[in-house]
Amino acid sequence: MKILGIETSCDETAAAVVEDGSTILSNVVVSQIDIFAEYGGVIPEVAARSHLEVMMPVVAKALSEADCTWDDIDAIAVTYAPGLLGSLLIGTLTARTLAILYGKPLYAVHHLKSHVYANWLGEKAPILFPVLALVVSGGHTQILYMPAHNKFEIIGTTHDDAVGECFDKVAKILGLPYPGGPSIAAAAASGDAGKYKLPHPKVEGLDFSFSGLKTAVLRAVQKELGLPISHPSHDLKNHLSAQQVADFAASFQKTAVEILCEKLSLALAKYPDIQSVVIAGGVSANQKLREALSEAYFPEPKLSGDNGAMVAAACYYEIQSGVMPVDPYSLNIYPRISIES
Repeated sequence: MKILGIETSCDETAAAVVEDGSTILSNVVVSQIDIFAEYGGVIPEVAARSHLEVMMPVVAKALSEADCTWDDIDAIAVTYAPGLLGSLLIGTLTARTLAILYGKPLYAVHHLKSHVYANWLGEKAPILFPVLALVVSGGHTQILYMPAHNKFEIIGTTHDDAVGECFDKVAKILGLPYPGGPSIAAAAASGDAGKYKLPHPKVEGLDFSFSGLKTAVLRAVQKELGLPISHPSHDLKNHLSAQQVADFAASFQKTAVEILCEKLSLALAKYPDIQSVVIAGGVSANQKLREALSEAYFPEPKLSGDNGAMVAAACYYEIQSGVMPVDPYSLNIYPRISIES
């Protein structure tokens, strides 16, 4: 079964063709990072406009690289939530139109589910159920319990910032470029991870909180520089040396990884029946996290971020689980819908 997956939830315009849920025949991603690096974050209206400009060429390239025609495609899958409304609208309208035009069944796929299923792409050891999934991205930080394919229960979530968002905000404090994950990892390579002691937020159960960690970094930087807490955060980078930036980046990265690992350990203790652990989302590309959780499954780094292949993979397992296609004439986007099923 060959599925065309379309992903436009944020600032990547992506399409891919995946066969039988694991074999990637093509995976085309056009990123808007260069556009938003100047602003330090995504501007929703600009993102939607950029998707509109490249959406159809991306789909055409995905089909070409997969050496497929529309006759070869068995289904179309598209991210419908959560994400930026304008960006989601471009992807869903494209998928709906193509489904109607070529008579293909259409499947609406949840974005976080897609990230989890990136772990089923490529050749690797079988992932056994029940599965514990740690989703770590710019917009979400959750722990999911999966007793079987397409069955999810949220057992832990963030109360405020997602860990990826925290990376972005700390990077901005330190004067590092957007996106924060890669820039902090690069700066941390030459830093002392034990230089600054940062707190682990005390949140009961399996939930997270990263807002306090971000503020702790801000206060630590102000203290290190001998500046009052009223000093604007956007100016701190002008007073930091390169070594101080590296040390703060390394200390923050170490703390963030430790927090994720601590919660995952608690989850494993609470759910002793777990057979496999998978890590998903953009932050799963972080090398320190991969080293700390070496026994877990990780997607290939190029599949950690948003891409169409993960959408197609998730769709395949939905079909195998008996999920029916949606009506392309009535598909809507629901940004707050839960992944729990």
